[in-house]
Amino acid sequence: MIKILFVCHGNICRSPMAEFVFLKMVKDARLESRISVDSCATSTEEIGNGVYPPAKAELFRRSIPMHPHRARQITKKDYEESDYVVCMDNWNLRNLNRMTGGDPDKKVHRLLDFTGNPGEVADPWYSDRFDVAFDDIFRGCEALLKKLQKEV
Repeated sequence: MIKILFVCHGNICRSPMAEFVFLKMVKDARLESRISVDSCATSTEEIGNGVYPPAKAELFRRSIPMHPHRARQITKKDYEESDYVVCMDNWNLRNLNRMTGGDPDKKVHRLLDFTGNPGEVADPWYSDRFDVAFDDIFRGCEALLKKLQKEV
C-alpha cells in the first residue's frame, strides 16, 4: 500500500481539497486497495475544524465527493508511515522540516513538482481564488497519480 499524505498550513483548504480530488482519481483508477490518501496541517490554528466553506463549495461545484473531515496537525509518526508527504507550498516545506527533523527519507515533495510546471499551490485563504487552487491541485494530483501508476 502506497500512503499519500497531503499537507498545507491549516488542513481546511488545500490539503483536504487535494485529499478528496486524489481519492476520487484513485477510486476512478480502481487503485483504492493499493493507494491510501490522507491530509493534515503544519499549524495548530484550525485543529478540529471542518473544510473551509469556500473550499467545500468548490469541491461540490466540481462534483468531487467529500467525507467528514476535521483538521489535524502532522506528527512524526505520520511522516514515518507515509510514502509521499505532499506539501502545497514552500512555507509548508519549511514548517514540515522543522517539525519532523528534516526529510531523511526524501519523501517530502511539493504537489506541483510532479507536473511539468513546478511551483506552489497558492493559498486561497488570502486570494479567495478557490477555483485557481482547485485547478492547480487537480493538475498536481493527475501528475502524481500518473507517477504512482508506474509503482503499483
